[in-house]
Amino acid sequence: MTYATLAGGCFWCLVKPFKEYPGIINVVSGYSGGHVENPTYEEVCTNQTGHVEAVQIEYDESITDFEFILDVYFKTFDPTDNKGQFFDRGESYEPVIFYHDNHQKEIALSKINQLNEQDIFDKPVITPVKPYKNFYPAEEHHQDYYLKNPAHYQGYQQGSGRKAFIEKYWGN
Repeated sequence: MTYATLAGGCFWCLVKPFKEYPGIINVVSGYSGGHVENPTYEEVCTNQTGHVEAVQIEYDESITDFEFILDVYFKTFDPTDNKGQFFDRGESYEPVIFYHDNHQKEIALSKINQLNEQDIFDKPVITPVKPYKNFYPAEEHHQDYYLKNPAHYQGYQQGSGRKAFIEKYWGN
């Protein structure tokens, strides 16, 4: 199996979009890119661990590929803002594509160039592309949050401005 590790603000919001596609085996919420081993949610939220909230997507390359995963990813957050997402601000909410190999790096950079050439957004796509370093699963209550707390999840999507942003640029 192959992995994609992506950050785009609150990790709750990055799970559901990927779960519905063939070839996606698992999507885990967690923390990536920092210097503290096995951080907790509380530690990551201090913006002192170097980690961002991220998801790690396990997928079957015979069914789907990294480029498709990025197509979905870029429709889940604001790739023109690298200081957080919507009302979640700070280091732990910054978007990042963590590439696992040079092939993923090339695809990510190409996708960003393609989006900028298409001039979809009001500002350029500036999502950082960084080498994969680590990933630590978040606490169990954060996993599949959209299923465990659907009303809160939907309210968060709406109230944060994420849903309106996605609909503005990508429709329903």
